Amino acid sequence: MGREAILKSVQKNKPTLLPLPEIDFSLFEEELNLLETFKEKVTLVGASIVELNATTEIDAKIKKRYPNAKDIITCTQKSSLETVSVSEKTNPHTMASIDLAVIEGEFGVVENGAIWITENEFPIRVLPFITNDLVIVLDKQKLCANLHEAYKLIANRDRNFGLFIAGPSKTADIEQCLVIGAQGAMSLTVLLV
Repeated sequence: MGREAILKSVQKNKPTLLPLPEIDFSLFEEELNLLETFKEKVTLVGASIVELNATTEIDAKIKKRYPNAKDIITCTQKSSLETVSVSEKTNPHTMASIDLAVIEGEFGVVENGAIWITENEFPIRVLPFITNDLVIVLDKQKLCANLHEAYKLIANRDRNFGLFIAGPSKTADIEQCLVIGAQGAMSLTVLLV
């Protein structure tokens, strides 16, 4: 069967489009303490969260939490702990020994404790997944209530690589046994500043 025949078959058997469901946004108008609820949700998804008073506390807090980290990549001006330098030209295969990566999040989602990050914050897309431990620095004023608001915030962005991260990597696909670090970082620490 040729390409044209396949495309005609797909076109002929295309299902009828259905309208998107109407969402009653009044259900989301409940008054929340965004900061406290976000902290609860981050903990619920298995991450650690630390609230700091100033950016000057970041390095001391990271050193205390990860005293054995030697190969550290920092993708923020708010930390000076970098021991491994990377750029867009760095071969990701050379990053297998990264102990810790420190990046900045753009905003947090209170509903599920997720944090939106993009490649604007880190030069190598694989970094949040290949590091053993991940620290995300987040401005505590940059929180939105739910994913509906979050998708509005990212709707008009340049179409670059971005993702929501909620907790450390985990899966329970095999025999319903929880495995931490299966496809990414073993731990996630969120530093709220």
